[in-house]
Amino acid sequence: MASSQLGARGQCLRLLKTRGFLLLKLSAAILAVLLFCEFLIYYLVIFRCSWPELKTPEGAGTLGAPKAPEPVLRAMFLADTHLLGAVRGHWLDKLRREWQMERAFQTAVWLLQPEVVFILGDIFDEGKWSSPEAWADDVGRFWKVFRHPPHVQLRAVAGNHDIGFHYQMDTYRIKRFEKVFNPERLFSWKGINFVMVNSVALEGDGCDICSRAEAELLEISHWLNCSREEHSPRGCGDRQRLPASAPILLQHFPLYRRNDANCSGEDAAPPDEKYTPFKERYDVLSWEVSRKLLWWLRPRLILSGHTHSACEVQHRAGVLEVSVPSFSWRNRNNPSFIMGSITPMDYALAKCYLPREDMVLTTYCVAAGCLMLITLIPTGLVSAPFHFGQRVLRKFKTM
Repeated sequence: MASSQLGARGQCLRLLKTRGFLLLKLSAAILAVLLFCEFLIYYLVIFRCSWPELKTPEGAGTLGAPKAPEPVLRAMFLADTHLLGAVRGHWLDKLRREWQMERAFQTAVWLLQPEVVFILGDIFDEGKWSSPEAWADDVGRFWKVFRHPPHVQLRAVAGNHDIGFHYQMDTYRIKRFEKVFNPERLFSWKGINFVMVNSVALEGDGCDICSRAEAELLEISHWLNCSREEHSPRGCGDRQRLPASAPILLQHFPLYRRNDANCSGEDAAPPDEKYTPFKERYDVLSWEVSRKLLWWLRPRLILSGHTHSACEVQHRAGVLEVSVPSFSWRNRNNPSFIMGSITPMDYALAKCYLPREDMVLTTYCVAAGCLMLITLIPTGLVSAPFHFGQRVLRKFKTM
């Protein structure tokens, strides 16, 4: 009697030990999958990105002496982060999307060490109608997601979701945005001029806000033209001269183009959307305003957002415009950002892709299936059908 009790107790202890060991393995596996999908995958994917190299011009230097290299500015360009607000943002959607952007941004800043980060509008999803309390909450979450070291500058332009479309925007919303982000329209660093355009205000209908925006751009145009001259011409005054390089234009709305039919690449617009005509002043700037910007500012490069898809367009005089895709899984399965190595006279761009959302979800599904098998194998629920199939096959062979 005593020996049977001891045997039953020992069997029970062995069963508990086996189950405890299985639970430990399952916990370790779950932690490993979470660690990979929520942390390590960002390092593995972004580690493959590197800053583009500038071509050394032929004949640099004189009499065989190498020319001193120009200082290179390393800049990151991202767009359409669309941080969800209090009205349309479900808490789970907020958590998932903001975690993805936070991990991607923090990993990129740590690995790539940019000097400046530009966000090309639609930073927030509900800035056009959010209350002061909701706006303060959105801004606090933004600085948590996009925190950066003091030596890295972060600059942003306004998008239609930040201050509203032309019929929604007002001075209050614009000032509220500029209070958070530097209102400076002209930013110069390392001999490079960046013009930060409030493209939402370029409706061209003569409204008060639009007139002020155009007056600012005309003033910047005059200042740039004066700086291009070797000797300050009449009318330039004694104001500080800017670097003589042609500016880089940063804005939310792209310049006018009919559609995305000529855009290519894996992150271009889907085929069923490429040939949809763009609406002026809604999808792109009007043809008239686009021509004005090119004439006034004579940029060498334009970067824009808004469409959530990638595109490269050559405007007149060979000016390249790059539409930067959305940085968020909410708008794209394969988000990305642009890396720029820029000097006063040259630039080189490269694209850095972030982890694909479908790849992360597939990893979770495969891991869940494997964990389910690991759990069921000791119970015999998986092996029983297998043995039944073997017996059926043996009977079939003997017939």
